[in-house]
Amino acid sequence: MQLVLKNSGSTPCMLRGFPGVSLTADAGGEPIGAPATRDESTRAADVVLAPGAAGTAPLRYTQAGNFQDCTLTPAAGYRIYPPEDKASLFIPQPTDACGNAAVTLLSVGAFRAQ
Repeated sequence: MQLVLKNSGSTPCMLRGFPGVSLTADAGGEPIGAPATRDESTRAADVVLAPGAAGTAPLRYTQAGNFQDCTLTPAAGYRIYPPEDKASLFIPQPTDACGNAAVTLLSVGAFRAQ
């Protein structure tokens, strides 16, 4: 799937690198299991977004049920931290998470222009 962030401001902004991504029980909840690992197969580059423009990052999810040592835990969606930002966004998308933090279900690539 593609993670899409749009510049809703009136001036250009820059996305630099990788977002932080984790599964959460609800919009304000704590992360469930391991956060996404970085897929560094494509080099990170500065992406300048004009007002209204968007950047994308590939986000991969592996089914929690594929792991025998995984305690299935319901997740309400994804918590996203844009690069170099401490504020997060929530994307509602119910799925199964893994309560075992040693199991990594998510990987994310660097942002690029859409």
